[in-house]
Amino acid sequence: MAKFRVLEADLSKLGHQQAIVELVDRYAQIPMIHGEPLSEEVRQELIAGLRRHPTTIVFLAFDQETAVGVAVCFLGFSTFAARPLINIHDLAVSVKSQGQGVGRQLLESVVGKARELGCCKVTLEVDEKNQRARQVYAAAGFSGTRPIEAAGNALFLAKTL
Repeated sequence: MAKFRVLEADLSKLGHQQAIVELVDRYAQIPMIHGEPLSEEVRQELIAGLRRHPTTIVFLAFDQETAVGVAVCFLGFSTFAARPLINIHDLAVSVKSQGQGVGRQLLESVVGKARELGCCKVTLEVDEKNQRARQVYAAAGFSGTRPIEAAGNALFLAKTL
């Protein structure tokens, strides 16, 4: 299993910006996810929007100098624990790098950041039909609930810290 380098993205760096847009665009094209590429308007505005959003946290995984994975996250807050949490909004791995541990390393980085920030948990949603992703999440300690019909049968998963 290859070892990839994962780092917190610097949204002021052009290379990181380009990697995020390209990885999210390819992820959006997966039929189960969005089924079409990002519009040109979204491609142009994505980084500016992420930079304006005060709780954005993004991780990039690299194989040498090539970005092969991304985790776009947002800091939230649990009223029941009175502590912050991190929600993984998008986790994507390039097709050629799937099955090599990139997703696992991205999840480990997100969980490490959550611990650093004193978060009570890390949350995410996954399509109930996405068995591959569900296996990765389960192996990383995420557990969930029944499908949420209003969310397109997404499963809400959490890893308590």
